[in-house]
Amino acid sequence: MSQQSDSNAETPAILLYTTAGCHLCEQAEALLEPVVTLNRLHWRPVDIAESEELVERYGLRIPVIRVDGASQDLGWPFDEPQLLDYLSRHL
Repeated sequence: MSQQSDSNAETPAILLYTTAGCHLCEQAEALLEPVVTLNRLHWRPVDIAESEELVERYGLRIPVIRVDGASQDLGWPFDEPQLLDYLSRHL
């Protein structure tokens, strides 16, 4: 997976909870990439397989997008308008 690196240092990172072989995660990334590129935001994938806690929290829900530090996340399924709405409320 790639990640967008042009970022404003004051803007929190956008986390994409994912794991290897997740085709839905690839769809979520395809929605996320143009949004972050256009808005010059930073995002990074978080592989839930690296943490039992993350598997327990997100295992049945991935892909999940969460703004770092936000109390709410956006679980699949979502579309571009829902993604934009979530980001506008949490960035």
